[in-house]
Amino acid sequence: MVSCSPYQKALKSDDVAVKSEVANAMYDKGKYDKAIRLYEQIAPVYKGKPNAERMFYLYSKSLYNTNQFYLAGYQFENFVATYPRSEKREEATFLAAECFYKLSPAYSLDQTDTQKALDKMQRFIDVYPESSYLATANKYVKELREKQEKKAFEIAKQYNSISDFKGALKAFDNFILDFPGTPYKEKALYYRLDSAYKLAINSIESKKQERLNYAKTTYANLIKFNAATEYKEEADKMLAEIEQELKQFSK
Repeated sequence: MVSCSPYQKALKSDDVAVKSEVANAMYDKGKYDKAIRLYEQIAPVYKGKPNAERMFYLYSKSLYNTNQFYLAGYQFENFVATYPRSEKREEATFLAAECFYKLSPAYSLDQTDTQKALDKMQRFIDVYPESSYLATANKYVKELREKQEKKAFEIAKQYNSISDFKGALKAFDNFILDFPGTPYKEKALYYRLDSAYKLAINSIESKKQERLNYAKTTYANLIKFNAATEYKEEADKMLAEIEQELKQFSK
């Protein structure tokens, strides 16, 4: 009969030191799943022991290396809170934030984890402005913000698509205010004009003049942003109809 491997023996052993030694050996060999099983067994009883800091660091890294980012992020944050003077604190803080970055979904989905990642990554940058991870952290922040911008723009555009022009105007106003430097600004200004124009043209008489004048303002904002906008032909057609409609109020 083949004798049990050291790993199998460690799993069945009641000796915490044996489990720890084999877990670390599994980690060093890149066998992170096996290391995790052993770390899970010893973690509850390891707190406060002399080698606990190293064990919890390796446990966190094992989870990270197997793409278990929710658990890894939790363990890294626990590590930082438990060992505030650890030489691994900076790395653990960055990796905790990076776990949320990796959990951030496509822009079309709920962006709760994106906001969490952004908050945690920005906090890391504020605490460690000289970190060797700074360039990567800034890159992540840029990507996360762009994802939020895309999400907000598509939501506003969806209001326009379903002819909820009041909702579209509010959403585009908020978008332009929240993301002043966005690469979607010209498109947002155009769709805001389109929404204002369609709302005005289809308004009841008592509200029409006010809404037509507002639509003229949204046209001016688009042209002020880019006089040679790719949407100028369509925008000029809207303006011509707006001005034609306004003539009835000047008589």
